[in-house]
Amino acid sequence: MPTPKMRIGFLGLGIMGTPMALNMAREFPLIAWNRTACAKRTQLFESAGARMAKTPADVAEDAEIIFAMFADAKALQSVIASAGFRESLRGKTVVNTGTVSVKESRDIAAQIQHAGAAFVEMPVSGSKVPAEQAQLVGLVAGDEDVTHRIEPCVNLMTKATVYCGRDIGAALKMKYSVNLFMITMAVGLAEAVNFAKAQGLDLDAFARATEAGPLVSPYLKMKMPKLVNEDWTPQGHIKNCYHSNTRIIVEAARKEGVRTPLMDVCDDLFRKATEAGLGEEDMMAVIKTIAQSD
Repeated sequence: MPTPKMRIGFLGLGIMGTPMALNMAREFPLIAWNRTACAKRTQLFESAGARMAKTPADVAEDAEIIFAMFADAKALQSVIASAGFRESLRGKTVVNTGTVSVKESRDIAAQIQHAGAAFVEMPVSGSKVPAEQAQLVGLVAGDEDVTHRIEPCVNLMTKATVYCGRDIGAALKMKYSVNLFMITMAVGLAEAVNFAKAQGLDLDAFARATEAGPLVSPYLKMKMPKLVNEDWTPQGHIKNCYHSNTRIIVEAARKEGVRTPLMDVCDDLFRKATEAGLGEEDMMAVIKTIAQSD
């Protein structure tokens, strides 16, 4: 007889969670929940063969492996504290794919483990388009046997996974370091486009020149058209880049006694952009803040 497929749960169907969950729904029975109901989203998931739950507890009750993707730890904590959720976790595995602080991750892990479930920390590197294309990079920490058990699911969302160690917090520290590089590069690209524009250059020609150079990458090819065409449809929101990335990275660096002069500038730019009402726009809209800076 064929082996029954693992039953998967997914909590948090935002800009990242929706494509991640849909990729898994193509291969595994999946039940999903989101804080806000949406008829269009429900139809999308049902057409993929998935089911929508009324409560997080319904997901925990039905699924063997429960993935979560929320913008911050507060949102995930509210789910953990919701009626019936912890009581349904015994023997299950919870995988947090969102970016939080190391302390928050360890606190969450302790709560999940106290409820009798295994916990895996798996922040992902990538934004909306890589999520849709199952091209994320999963950074994994936790018990190695448990991480192997979730691989068939993770492989449907990622192009690669990197095991960062047994200790909870190791994968997040890796994510902070990776994102420090990516965010400073993204802001550098926005600054370069602003400079090219100020000089009156043809931006299409600038894009061709840049993409012919040594720093060409899939990320550059994804973000350059947004800058050239002033397309601020979010692949990753400015507000999330600030609250869930630059702030956390800067605070983690301070804790380690490490100077991050480039990230400090980026953090300030994303703070200003968020305060200026640009929070719902794509992170590359930070060019507007750069252009207005004194």
